[in-house]
Amino acid sequence: MTAEELYEKLRKAQAPKGYLFNRDKEFVMELLNALLVNKQRYGYMSCPCRLASGDKEKDRDIICPCVYRAKDVEAYGSCYCGLYVSEEWNADKIPHVYVPERRPPEKIDF
Repeated sequence: MTAEELYEKLRKAQAPKGYLFNRDKEFVMELLNALLVNKQRYGYMSCPCRLASGDKEKDRDIICPCVYRAKDVEAYGSCYCGLYVSEEWNADKIPHVYVPERRPPEKIDF
């Protein structure tokens, strides 16, 4: 699968749920390529902005879209890595601020 194919597949699945891709398509394509690299590397598409352990069960919370996305987008208009955003974020109706890491430290130490 190519990044462009993944883009279309995810866009069709996520947009109806209110999750849009960041309007910076070049940035989005870099993240999608990184997801595909992680799929080859680990067998699953772990978040490219977090360090995966290689153990799918341990990383289940960071398989894209991660379990933190909904709260991040609700609170900040963007997920942690900036792949998924709200319509308001894309339209500059809300500030683009740093999204803090929600993943618990015990999940990061492996």
